[in-house]
Amino acid sequence: MPGEFSSISEADFYRARIRARFADLLSVAKPSLRELMPFEEAKNILKPKSEAYRGLETVPVDRIVGSEGRYRDFTRFFFPRKEHLKARWTTIDSLHYQDINLPPVQLYEMGGIYFVRDGNHRVSVARALGQQYIDAEVISLQSEIPLSPDMTVEDIKRAVILYEKHRFYEETNYPNVTGADDLDFSEPGRFDTIREHVQVHKYYLNQNRTEEIPFYQALYSWHENVYMPICDAILAEHLLSLFPGRTTSDLYIFLVAHWDSLKRSYGHPVEIHEAAESFRQMIRSTRSRRWKVLVDFLKKCLKK
Repeated sequence: MPGEFSSISEADFYRARIRARFADLLSVAKPSLRELMPFEEAKNILKPKSEAYRGLETVPVDRIVGSEGRYRDFTRFFFPRKEHLKARWTTIDSLHYQDINLPPVQLYEMGGIYFVRDGNHRVSVARALGQQYIDAEVISLQSEIPLSPDMTVEDIKRAVILYEKHRFYEETNYPNVTGADDLDFSEPGRFDTIREHVQVHKYYLNQNRTEEIPFYQALYSWHENVYMPICDAILAEHLLSLFPGRTTSDLYIFLVAHWDSLKRSYGHPVEIHEAAESFRQMIRSTRSRRWKVLVDFLKKCLKK
């Protein structure tokens, strides 16, 4: 690195480090905005169906919000967090001052936001220098859900759940068929499970029939004869108190899985209220064991 730029680039680096600390302080109210978004985590939530190479593009720097592998090394705004980043960071910064063109960074795009495949330091320097755009080779991963740069992983999860709900309601005409708007989940993918449950219910309803009943009739029957009785059992056993942050619909999924397990284990039918009571006892027993392990561990620590 030419000596004339060494001190300037070093000052830029430590100025960026100060901005990183300041950004951390400002994000106390929303800690998730301190970190870059992990690419794999966002990808697992969105589950893109395809990807396409878009080639060289000019990308707004402020829409690059995540990284494939270096998301712990930089803040959400790509300011450097760690001292070991200094050598490469200042080298790139110095090249900017010398007007030396750098190769394009490599990015993934999903829903309108970008994640760094290669070039985290270059994006960081661009941010620190107030650069608005950066050249990038872009691979686009299909997302039907538009995303904004201020979203967190939890925001994306909620957007996916809302999208899945709207799609399920529209495709099945759920509110009109059942007269209800009572499916709410805290995790993506649950509406596909509901669809499977209705299809299984439809299969049993169609046995010994000469004409197959349509899906909407099976949906109504499932709601009245399966879903609602199980939700009633969940409320009667006060199961929601054991799962803070979960919904009745979440517990329906959990309880049905437990109910099926009991029927396989016993080899005979089990009443839903029996399954709910068994589920409650199992959860309390599991938590009691975990609490005992923690208490025993603390006792051992205090004796040392």
